[in-house]
Amino acid sequence: MDSRLMAQNKVTSAEVAARAGVSQSAVSRVFTPGASASAKTVEKVRTAAAELGYRPNVLARAMVSGRSRIIGLVVAYLENQFYPVALELLSNALQAKGYHILIFTAPNSTDGIDSVLQDLMDYQVDGIVAASVSMSSDLAARARSAGIPVVLFNRGQNGEGFSNVTSNNVLGGAKVAEFLMAGGHERIAHIAGWQGSSTGRDRQEGFVTALEAAGVEPFDVLEGMYKRDIAMAAARSLVDRTDPADAIFVGNDHMAFAVMDAVRDAGMTPGRDISIVGYDDVPMASWGSYDLTTLRQPVNRMVDATVETLIDQIEKPAGKPGLFEIEGQLVVRSSARIPEGWTQ
Repeated sequence: MDSRLMAQNKVTSAEVAARAGVSQSAVSRVFTPGASASAKTVEKVRTAAAELGYRPNVLARAMVSGRSRIIGLVVAYLENQFYPVALELLSNALQAKGYHILIFTAPNSTDGIDSVLQDLMDYQVDGIVAASVSMSSDLAARARSAGIPVVLFNRGQNGEGFSNVTSNNVLGGAKVAEFLMAGGHERIAHIAGWQGSSTGRDRQEGFVTALEAAGVEPFDVLEGMYKRDIAMAAARSLVDRTDPADAIFVGNDHMAFAVMDAVRDAGMTPGRDISIVGYDDVPMASWGSYDLTTLRQPVNRMVDATVETLIDQIEKPAGKPGLFEIEGQLVVRSSARIPEGWTQ
């Protein structure tokens, strides 16, 4: 039969079964992720499907099974270099489990995020990963009543019905403070992330609390909002003084790169005249032009915890949400003074 003619007439699974010499249920098993079929059956069915130009109707299968095998993922902003890495890892890990992701972006406001998350629920997704965004208690309740588990990735939020997976941001901030104090710095400042986020608040809390516990008053604490231009302006205000800051902890690497550019514009050399420390350890942090000292987010373990808890709640509706705070490592490079005798 002419393949062009066949393309005009949608091929059914019954036709594939007849061509392969197997049952229609065998065809269904071959194209259902996680279902059992022998290697011989898989080969026969896929060969027949290729010859006939058959493609399984995923939406129809979802209507019958009640499972779309699609995970909705919503993220607030992608200019932060951490998120393309995390999204790739999440996508690969979910595909390995037989799921795919549907990505939506949302503004960093509760109303905007709730609208996007409602759209995802309308797509009949099996679960939702909200990366660095929060959701209202009302929407969380609606997701729970619809049987759609929600995992917050790189964001913590109190409330029932969803899991939180983050690095241990309080401990990470404290590690940075201890490192800078060990380097003999006297004017230690912080350019914090957006204080509407748990990550911004927790990193600042850990950093400032560790300084104060050692009897050190922060030189200044400014909010960078996770935005490059705001972080640059904050950095200029910290170094354009008669007694400039001699160390700055920046709430994430995306802002830290901007801070390094700003202090260089002011004639200062990171690691010599001033120490700069970030948070995330995105790939660009290791580039020679930045060589940024930073607190590494354990992104692989965060992704594993996210996928494991989400799939567990999808496949076992009685599964309970959890809170995961995973410790990260300080990665020391040349952007900050290395204390004498310092070991990781």
